[in-house]
Amino acid sequence: MIKGIIFDLDGTVVNVLYDWKRIKQELQTQGEPILSHIQSLQEPERSKKWAILERFEEEATAQATLKEGMEKFLAFLKKKKIKTALVTNNSRKNLDFLLNKFQLSFDFLLSREAGLWKPSGAPFLFVMQNLGIGKMECCVIGDSHFDVKAAEEAGIKRIFVLTQEKGKKFSRGVETANTVKELEEKISAIL
Repeated sequence: MIKGIIFDLDGTVVNVLYDWKRIKQELQTQGEPILSHIQSLQEPERSKKWAILERFEEEATAQATLKEGMEKFLAFLKKKKIKTALVTNNSRKNLDFLLNKFQLSFDFLLSREAGLWKPSGAPFLFVMQNLGIGKMECCVIGDSHFDVKAAEEAGIKRIFVLTQEKGKKFSRGVETANTVKELEEKISAIL
């Protein structure tokens, strides 16, 4: 039985456009995940690259829109007494901005300032511990391979990916949905 759902923010709860190719190019990540790359740098280069990333994030966050049907879906989960958490590699500043802008609330929030970020399973394990739920009582809803990898590393078996990319491949057992309405139907079936 599902008692809690961990959501990703960007691309899952909200539509936000990032030009990842351009961002990685400007940050010169050399194929490394962005946050790991920046964290591995020495000062003053680290601070300089954090500022570049934050500029890109703030621009994209300002233009973000709520996923169609998300408000209704979250209200449905609240009515069913399902605990919800939001885990993002984005900053707390941008997270708070979006929560205020769309009047959203979750039982637990985790941003990158916690020092735990995807694709590691550590953020999801931390959330489950804080919500008091086990991995068999939890599912993850994300939009990327980072979300899938983090869920798998945390031992969470029920993984849903919200994507409009036809034919996008994920690990076996990962369920995809094209709309929040379709996602809600899939979640309803396991509650």
